[in-house]
Amino acid sequence: MNRTQATPGALPASDAVSIYDRFTGLYDLMFRVNGYGRSLERYLRERPLPLAEGARVLDAGCGTGLLTLALLRVLDKPVSLTAVDLSHSSLLTARRAISGAPRRTRTSVYLAQANVLALPFPDESFDCVVTSGVLEYVPLREGFRELARVVVPGGYLLHLPVRPSPASKLLELLFDFKTRPPSEVDAHTATHFQVIDRHHFSPLEPIGWTKLAILSRKKVIGDG
Repeated sequence: MNRTQATPGALPASDAVSIYDRFTGLYDLMFRVNGYGRSLERYLRERPLPLAEGARVLDAGCGTGLLTLALLRVLDKPVSLTAVDLSHSSLLTARRAISGAPRRTRTSVYLAQANVLALPFPDESFDCVVTSGVLEYVPLREGFRELARVVVPGGYLLHLPVRPSPASKLLELLFDFKTRPPSEVDAHTATHFQVIDRHHFSPLEPIGWTKLAILSRKKVIGDG
């Protein structure tokens, strides 16, 4: 597993791992019971990711596998899906869930322990990266730079940031992360990517209380 030195403004990697290793069961139960997974599936069905057959997809900071599972249930083309997380306990939970999950295609899934600030992959390894609830733990500049490094030019990033709200304040206390203002997220996104779709979940869905979905495309030479 690769690890970086602690960076000002970031939660040290060991602390982030400790939180999720201690509370993996609570985290997994909370986000399955509240319907996050169903909301993710609905979003991905209504707004399919622009992926070709055989596309290489990375779930960066997969946690217990909610986003990975949603992808497996909705993708209509087989892809190569890699899911990484820093928490070993979370990965074990994700592996169990994925092993028995229904899937529409013969998509392969590879799980590995890794740090989102030092991903163990060469440059331009993936056609699409998806990430949810991870960049809240790291400096945005370094986080976006590392995600952009592993995406091919013209490839995609689906980012589900935690947005400021009363509910996100509670999650900050539970899981010790930092919600960033949308303007700050947008500024760092624009360094490497061009936003092509922004989705606000319904307030009738619990995911809508704390999350939004931003799909962006990695800039290529000549882009503004």
